[in-house]
Amino acid sequence: MRALSQRNPWKLCVTHHYDLLLIGAGHAHLGVLRRWALIERPPGRIALLSAGPVAWYSGMLPGLLAGRHRPEDCQVELQALCRAAKVELIISPLESLSAVQQQVQLADGQTLNASWLSLNVGAQVAAPAQQGDAMQLLAVKPFAEFLDGWQQWQAAPQPLAILGGGAAGVELALALAGKVPQLALFCAGHLLDGLSAGVRLRALGHLRQRGVWVREDCPISRIEDDCLFSGDEPVWRGSRLLLASGAKAFAWPAHSGLGCDEQGFVLIAPTLQSYTHPTIFAVGDCASLPGARKSGVYAVRQAPVLAANLNAALRGLALKRYRPQRQSLALLATGDGGALLDWHGHSAGGRFYGRWKDFLDKGFIQRHRL
Repeated sequence: MRALSQRNPWKLCVTHHYDLLLIGAGHAHLGVLRRWALIERPPGRIALLSAGPVAWYSGMLPGLLAGRHRPEDCQVELQALCRAAKVELIISPLESLSAVQQQVQLADGQTLNASWLSLNVGAQVAAPAQQGDAMQLLAVKPFAEFLDGWQQWQAAPQPLAILGGGAAGVELALALAGKVPQLALFCAGHLLDGLSAGVRLRALGHLRQRGVWVREDCPISRIEDDCLFSGDEPVWRGSRLLLASGAKAFAWPAHSGLGCDEQGFVLIAPTLQSYTHPTIFAVGDCASLPGARKSGVYAVRQAPVLAANLNAALRGLALKRYRPQRQSLALLATGDGGALLDWHGHSAGGRFYGRWKDFLDKGFIQRHRL
């Protein structure tokens, strides 16, 4: 198996055809590759297109920042996984997609055609409008760029604000508390909205105990120089803002001709196919399906159905339907080796749940290191 490099000048203006092209190394595609490595993969020429040689596991990022994990503990090497699954690995950023032509243009000038496409590219992090450059912004995605930026910030710690009151924002705040002089967390609505009241109160207690200033029901409307505004009210002043807010769709899926919702996420059927282009599948945060939240837990659960449906598509068989789970287990790292649990409206916390979370996270990495 070979990996096509974006730096190879001999590959410019070359068109490659595939029976199936997996675009993005998200959680669902990792699960598909793992299943094909353990069980015979479908027939045809198949490739995975990824912007980088590794896939980062988002669930371990807070532990990495807290100093409990090493970077290599949080990565899956794609070359080994693709080799085991007998799938080509193409490392290059995606430039554009044409849904009608089933064609992908890469940043290095290559063109890829495929009979079937599958998108698992995630989403961007939403950011408020900014005027001036007095405030540095650092988004938690992509993870490699975030870690590089965070290392530079850590060389000279300064007061920091985090934008986003979901699980990611809370976990990051608890992981970074004590590593910066002052830390503030801003939520557009209630902290951990959608989870139980019990886990919300536990999280608030941990944040206050660690000295994190929490501002709920405070949507940030814009940034002017070094000041955050909620409406017309200035609410925080500083030079560094960490973005862990809601998912924002990439622009290229909507520009490709795929049918998308109002936010730009690909509209899919229960079979995980695009409503407008059935030869294109989409899963994870880049897709829009009622009942499926923008969460890695849902992407992982989509993997078995996606693997079965891609196999069926290449063999001309009937497709399965994916049904999002009504309840999902939530384990939030508290930065000290413990975790908070939310399950069916019940909450708990402590070191036991932290060990459980570590067991699940490390298990995910080990399952995909074939």
